[in-house]
Amino acid sequence: MNDLKKRTQDFAFECWNLCKEFPKSREYDAWVRQLIRSASSVGANYRAACRAKSDKDFINKLKIVEEEVDESMYWLELFQKTDIKNQNKIQDLWKEANELLAITVSSINTVRKRISKK
Repeated sequence: MNDLKKRTQDFAFECWNLCKEFPKSREYDAWVRQLIRSASSVGANYRAACRAKSDKDFINKLKIVEEEVDESMYWLELFQKTDIKNQNKIQDLWKEANELLAITVSSINTVRKRISKK
């Protein structure tokens, strides 16, 4: 659990670091703000899930994590279409987001199976 807390926090921080390197322009500003918001929300909502009151609450909070990771991937994909120089960093962040998404979906499925066995 602590490893995933750190990974989600590192993901938000690395997205923030990436966003600092984009040109300061109206065109980039909207995407930068969206990526920072969604990437930060991944870790914040994962921490909330860790404090869930029940399995159903845990799943609901993880579903938010799933949505926010997927949204972060969307913004990273848009940045990949630009001619910005940080394509390797963008790709690395997209891969990390994809791994976080897989972990999240797997966790949701595991808890759903446990609930259905009760």
